[in-house]
Amino acid sequence: MNWDFVDFCPSATSYMNGTETSIVAFKRKPNILTWFTGIFIKGVNLHRIGSDIKKITTEISQLSLIIPSFNLHQTRESGGDTFFQRQQERRIAYPHIVDPHVVGLARGTEILATHLIKEKGPRVVSIWGMGGLGKTTLAKQVYHHGDVKRHFNCFAWVCISQQCQAREVLEEILTKLISPTNEQRQEIAKLKIDQIAERLWNTQRERKCLVVLDDIWTSDAWISLQAGFPINEETESRILLTTRNKEVISYADKKGFLFEPQSLNDDESWELFEKRAMYGMENTNPKIYEQKKELGMEMLQHCKGLPLAITVLAGLLNRKDTVDEWTTVHKNIDAYIRRGTDLGSNSIGEGYEGVSWWLELSYDSLSYHLKLCFLHLAHFPEDYEIPVSTLTKLWMAEGFISFAPAKEMEDVSYRCLSELVGRCMVQVGKHGSSKKIKTCRLHDLMRDLCTLKAKEGNFLHIINYYAAAEIKPTPTDRVRRLAIYLDDTVDAYSPGKDENYGHVRSLLYFGHHYCMDSKVLRSLFKNFTLLRVLKFEIMYGREFKLPDEVGNLVHIRFLSLKDSLIKAVPSSIANLVCLHTLDLRSRNRCIKIPNRNVFSKMEKLRHIYLPSGHNARDKRLLFATEAMNLHTVVNFGIQAFDLDDFVKLTNLRKLGVIIFDGGEKKEKGTNIVFKHLQSLLVDSHLEDLAIPWNIVLSCPNIYKLGLRGKITELPKDLMCLRNLTKLTLREFGNLKDDHIKVLEKLPSLRMLFALSGNFPAHLICSKGGFPFLEFLSLYWLNFKEWKVEKGAMPSLCKLHIALCFGLEALPDGLQYITTLKELTIKEVPSEFCRRLGEGGEDFYKIQHVQSVIITNIGA
Repeated sequence: MNWDFVDFCPSATSYMNGTETSIVAFKRKPNILTWFTGIFIKGVNLHRIGSDIKKITTEISQLSLIIPSFNLHQTRESGGDTFFQRQQERRIAYPHIVDPHVVGLARGTEILATHLIKEKGPRVVSIWGMGGLGKTTLAKQVYHHGDVKRHFNCFAWVCISQQCQAREVLEEILTKLISPTNEQRQEIAKLKIDQIAERLWNTQRERKCLVVLDDIWTSDAWISLQAGFPINEETESRILLTTRNKEVISYADKKGFLFEPQSLNDDESWELFEKRAMYGMENTNPKIYEQKKELGMEMLQHCKGLPLAITVLAGLLNRKDTVDEWTTVHKNIDAYIRRGTDLGSNSIGEGYEGVSWWLELSYDSLSYHLKLCFLHLAHFPEDYEIPVSTLTKLWMAEGFISFAPAKEMEDVSYRCLSELVGRCMVQVGKHGSSKKIKTCRLHDLMRDLCTLKAKEGNFLHIINYYAAAEIKPTPTDRVRRLAIYLDDTVDAYSPGKDENYGHVRSLLYFGHHYCMDSKVLRSLFKNFTLLRVLKFEIMYGREFKLPDEVGNLVHIRFLSLKDSLIKAVPSSIANLVCLHTLDLRSRNRCIKIPNRNVFSKMEKLRHIYLPSGHNARDKRLLFATEAMNLHTVVNFGIQAFDLDDFVKLTNLRKLGVIIFDGGEKKEKGTNIVFKHLQSLLVDSHLEDLAIPWNIVLSCPNIYKLGLRGKITELPKDLMCLRNLTKLTLREFGNLKDDHIKVLEKLPSLRMLFALSGNFPAHLICSKGGFPFLEFLSLYWLNFKEWKVEKGAMPSLCKLHIALCFGLEALPDGLQYITTLKELTIKEVPSEFCRRLGEGGEDFYKIQHVQSVIITNIGA
């Protein structure tokens, strides 16, 4: 299937060709009725096109859900059984067959067994993880655990899989729990589904039953079964379920216990591999054994700790006796792991043994738009930490979220990512201060599937300069998306006209500090006029002006030139009226923007990042009055206390303002309330101004606040910011004792960063202060003594201190903060280090901390 997304504008023009001609003819006549008729006809046609596109997209989405069940690529007949039926049979796990070679499951087995037999414990205990992680194997270990067998008196294990037939499943569970006679079986077979559900429900209330629902895929499957389970009743029966989809767990029991198995570490991976692939080889030729061991350990690196991948590889090698055969597998290791068979094999089981088949089941279950979002992840290099903020904006620019209302596109885009995470297809990297996902990544084997599917559908073409051998020739088909991986040895690459890239809609560059100049950019802007997405970041070399040809990109929705050396932006940038996201944050702080009206025609603008230049007055820019969906404005210059420029931008979620002195310091805009704003940065240090608190207090729901500039007061109204979890203070001058008392009473503060300023000479954190603070970072601060009273900072987990030369010693009170797990102290005198070392007079203060890193000034 080709995943080229419809280019709506050209298609619409082609579709209405005749109508467009008639409209031009009408315009030549001064008949106003005819003119309005033409406009009406054009509007009707546009509406019809939009309806047709929406209908087609919906049908594709529905078809994409059922096509995998037909397996059109591999339909085969054998003895009356369809390929799909055999596929289902392959996935059934038989509870009486227990794998003798299990590694790394002991801890998880004990935890799960304990929760299942706990008095008044959770009704539902869940195992959640990606395909191949060993969920079913772990469930079997729990199912046969001695304490579990003794605790329950009725057991049932059913494999749900993707095609859940509710009546059959409920009947199977009931039959296994009550062990009916033949006569009772016949009676049950005649019951309706509601009668079976009621009898199953009563059975679990009256007895101690353990029901294992293995491989349940969707919340709909659970909903169809839930009438048979007394989840909200007092009962000693329990449910153990395994799933790849976290949504299922929230439907089954929000108060239940969730266990997420982890990938195996290197030692565990080798232990599992050795048991399966090298069992009994110890007595063979030692030299051959060592050669196989070396090859095996190298091949294990490609499995990334996934038990299924290790088992597949071990099973394949276990059938190969010679070192040469192992070497052959080693040369094409990725392909062997994906397929699980010898390359070129035409065996009946081909496609079942490998990792790709198991992971592809997750892909097949995705809706149409989620498949697009998943395939888009193939753009990013291996092990790349993907910023979620950028990713969701890219999805929006590509049109993957076009079904969502305009105001909700960011939220829907994030929910799409969350669903991919919930389905174990995407891994979480870091969480932000508001607990939302900040970065994400793909497991290597899931990325293999992603790139394979992207290639099959001509969704994306990758030019990889990281490894010259991976550079692929120019594709013969029209490619819509192009990703280019550059290393330090390659200048920025610009495909030429003869390379069949004229239809590219998306162009993303990846690399560290690659060389760029205006000539290459000019070439891009001339040859890729249909671009919707251009990510061209971290360019180094000489400073350059952004070429005038940027105005050719009239279809562009996402343009990022972040961390480049651009010194000026041309007035032609005003032509980019389709822009959703514009990122001009530059390493050159003096970037010149032509005039204050340059963005006034960009009605679709949602996110704009300006450089943090020192001339804030030049950045007091005007936005289109129709740009009501502006969510992000960063590094926008405003006169002190003046919020007039933002009166109509009440949907803002992230705002960064640079304060300049306009002479008049009358507070304005105090009645403006930005109820949707989540992140606020106020920078007043360039003109040595005090922080204007009216701006801060106009944002009652912010999660993150950054202040750079003099703090002459800390108003008590700051405590009204009930959601504030992260606070950064930078170049703040002198804080006083009463300022600290306000800070430590902030109701939700979890992260505090203080950089380049002066604390009170004798800093005191009082009892009960900073009740929820988890991370405290003190950098380049001037204070002498620090006292932490017992009961202060009771939730602190991480403490980082650097370049605080005046600090004489750590406070005694740290010994009472039992939650402290990580302490990092950098650039302190040698004597300071000695006192904190084991045996030193201050060691008692930190001896309970798990991770301690201390470096002195000379280190």
